[in-house]
Amino acid sequence: MTKDYLLIGTVLKPQGIRGEVKVKSFAADMERFRSWRTLYRFGPEGMEAMKSECTRIHDGFVYLILQDTASADDAEKLRGISLYIHRQDVPAPRNASETLICDLIGCSGVTENGEIIGTLTDVLQHGPVDVYVFATPQGELMAPALKRVFPKVDVAARQIQVVLDELNQVAVREWEHDEG
Repeated sequence: MTKDYLLIGTVLKPQGIRGEVKVKSFAADMERFRSWRTLYRFGPEGMEAMKSECTRIHDGFVYLILQDTASADDAEKLRGISLYIHRQDVPAPRNASETLICDLIGCSGVTENGEIIGTLTDVLQHGPVDVYVFATPQGELMAPALKRVFPKVDVAARQIQVVLDELNQVAVREWEHDEG
């Protein structure tokens, strides 16, 4: 799959009898679902467009009517599918510090001395601060995405600047926990 499509949600289950589906959103702003009229799913022929109508946003979930879902049975067939938007439909960042997670994945963490600590493989968003996950030669390393630890992100150069002293204070290293 190319980076032309961005994952924005997963259909959890049918909601009601009229074909509505309940969606877990991965979008930074769930209100965007109200303006997205075309979503995509991965099908046998590649990405398939689906008309979409947001019926409501409630309790952290998005409720949609998707193309060709007129009943609970139709909606049931969509359970578990991933929903995407085309990159061209993504709003421009509000400021220079905003970056899409998919653009960060694969960037190298580089110290002030030019040493590569590893490759970013994931960004966890389970609390008030994102957590960067790097694959390193020793194993997995995780650290909060704090400006004092990672002062500069250069997506074009595929690099995330790392202040090693700060990283050492906050990082959790998989290999340190495997020894005991």
